Amino acid sequence: MTDESETVRLTGADGDERVELDVERGRNLRRLLLDAGLSPYAPATRRLNCGGRGLCATCGVRVREGPSADQWHDRLADRFGYPRLSCQIAVDRPMTVALVDKRVWGGRRSSGDG
Repeated sequence: MTDESETVRLTGADGDERVELDVERGRNLRRLLLDAGLSPYAPATRRLNCGGRGLCATCGVRVREGPSADQWHDRLADRFGYPRLSCQIAVDRPMTVALVDKRVWGGRRSSGDG
């Protein structure tokens, strides 16, 4: 039996801060994060980004629990340890995401990062 409710739980972590939201199923993760005050961007890219078109790769997040990668960039990100693009993820099931500590353009996982 699948859960067909109209909302799903989104948990966002930014360092030690954790925010839990009940969100409308199918909404864009990038937009939901921005609406909740959790920017997926580095300070330098908050204004200089592609606006959610999947072109600039600056809105990366770590998906701890949620859908598998189905967009080409996200499949490569999973393969090589880069964050996934929040602008290319629809929240269609409960998810847990962590914002990435970014200096400019994001970063690869360090050896101790899970």
